[in-house]
Amino acid sequence: MSALPEPAAPSTSLTLSLGENPVAVLEAAVWAMAALVSTQRQALSAPLTDVLAGDPERTAVLESLGLVHRGPDGFVVHSSLDQVDAATARSAVEAKLSSLRQAVSAAVSDVAGTPQGGWGAQPDEVLLSQGRASAATGRALAAEIVPRLAGCADRLAAAGSRILDAGTGVGGLALALAGGFPMARVEGIDVLERALGLARAELTAADPAVAARVSLRRQDAVDVSETDTYQLIWLPAPFLPEEALRAALPRLVEALEPGAWLVAGTNPVAEDALRRSVGRWTAVLGGGNSFDVERMSEELDALGLGETKTFPTVPGGPVLVAARRPEC
Repeated sequence: MSALPEPAAPSTSLTLSLGENPVAVLEAAVWAMAALVSTQRQALSAPLTDVLAGDPERTAVLESLGLVHRGPDGFVVHSSLDQVDAATARSAVEAKLSSLRQAVSAAVSDVAGTPQGGWGAQPDEVLLSQGRASAATGRALAAEIVPRLAGCADRLAAAGSRILDAGTGVGGLALALAGGFPMARVEGIDVLERALGLARAELTAADPAVAARVSLRRQDAVDVSETDTYQLIWLPAPFLPEEALRAALPRLVEALEPGAWLVAGTNPVAEDALRRSVGRWTAVLGGGNSFDVERMSEELDALGLGETKTFPTVPGGPVLVAARRPEC
């Protein structure tokens, strides 16, 4: 199996044309997403070529989208389906499952404006899928981002170093950070007790040596009271309401050790109107905000942080904004 060169194979296109019956096409697109997710899930435990060959009707759906085609030496897949490693592939599947489940929740709601009631109204399966998907961001943060933040890796290599995960959910990202920084303790806080209960179960199932360095407590980010404490703070900004985010940021800045870094996740800016509008809607449905990279950078700059940097993570994943508290 080889990666499909760009552009896609002749006579195929990844642009979805709604045509004269857009509702019917959108309904088919839901099933196309189901075909993609189920294929990728099965490919977590079996070779993708075997999965594609084992269900030719489902594979035909992917072929109609230009994601797969049959070459002289077998299946050729679009490069967007390639995964660097098994852990990233699993996180990508969990992210898609979370999105699908949230979409169903929004579709069946009878309440306009905030049909999901925020994350607290989501079923356990959505919380778990979202949290497990976030592990990919945690691994990217540990392996790719921190080494590019001046002094950060050295601080986290010191015994007794501390990381705050301000909105830990079910603890997927906290576990990834603990695995990436074996000398650090990771403190996960969240306002949702049910999510913390799921997080405790996730810790129990994880590597005991890693899980032992993760602690959890119920706390709102706006109530963080430590000063000059943490060598790294992670903030999943899209999940906080704008009012809460604005109130929490000064507290989190004060909680940073001088010279330490705050890294905030922000939603990527989509290139097309459909994804931009969906992004805004889902932010409202989840009780969060739609801060983009520019706005987050401005907020951190206004709070006195400097050396601001931005980093993409996995395709379709959050864009990280990192800023450093001055040394003095």
